[in-house]
Amino acid sequence: MIKDRNIAPDAAIAISKVMGGGFVGVGRIMYVAPAASEQYSYWSSRVPVKDLFTTIAAAYAQVVSNRNDVVILSNSDAHAQTTMLTFAKNRWHLVGSDQRAGLGFGARSRITMASSTVAADIALMQNTGVGVTFSGIKFDSSSTEDLSLYAVAEGGEYTVYQNCEFYKSTDLDETTAAELLHNGDGTQYINCTFGSLANEVSTAIIRPCVTLARETIAGKFSRGGVFQDCLFHRYCGGTANAFVDATGVNDVGAALMFRDCDFLADELGSVPAEAVTSSGGKQERGIIALRNCTAWNCTLLKEASVGIHVSGPSVTHATAGIAKDA
Repeated sequence: MIKDRNIAPDAAIAISKVMGGGFVGVGRIMYVAPAASEQYSYWSSRVPVKDLFTTIAAAYAQVVSNRNDVVILSNSDAHAQTTMLTFAKNRWHLVGSDQRAGLGFGARSRITMASSTVAADIALMQNTGVGVTFSGIKFDSSSTEDLSLYAVAEGGEYTVYQNCEFYKSTDLDETTAAELLHNGDGTQYINCTFGSLANEVSTAIIRPCVTLARETIAGKFSRGGVFQDCLFHRYCGGTANAFVDATGVNDVGAALMFRDCDFLADELGSVPAEAVTSSGGKQERGIIALRNCTAWNCTLLKEASVGIHVSGPSVTHATAGIAKDA
């Protein structure tokens, strides 16, 4: 383990993981824990008081762009938000402290929002920075505000989400809602989980885990990116529903790739006709690429003839990537 008198041991491990095993290039290290939590009490005796905060917003205010500052989130209590976290600074890192590997499913460093006090907030968190990383965090929105349609709105460049969970338990009957709005440029989602097997999507609509709706964040759209080893969940009762959807013909400006991903539907009367769709029509500028992906309890892996390409054991549209139960 990396040792430093100003770094709590659990945080040191978390930083070591996200920074590839060392501290090379790390800027200021800060800690966030709710004031009433056990972790705040522990950290207050272990780290300089100037580096300990009770809110994410207060720590972010001290982040300096391009310094590779690291903000460590406690994992014993939720970090509850009443307004959208708006991140625009470059090259900094937000890290969960619970050291959990895997697919981010149930990450204990949780950022939550019951409802925003600002009607224009579209998500729990919006990122437009360059080179930002998020690791080991659950983004959990239950907001009922009319425009708060996503857990995360991503519009940055070369962002990395690793071992994170994206969860939105409300707006399950809204075609414009999703766990993630992907308007990013070169974003990587690695070992992440999207959606839920508990919340019913029962109407005959597309309410996806990921929407690619172009320029929902002004001037931003998918300029490529990769979903690597990710898990997508749905508990749905309408055949129209999908896990990923492009709502317009120019939502994807380059290749957006899904590599070794699983789309898993729990049946609520019926199953999705297709796991990945482009309901707005055939993509005119880019492609959605599915490499070695599997759809579980779906009729087809993807919609035909809309710019979604498949590579795997079979590239036949009707049979590619479909798990069989008989």
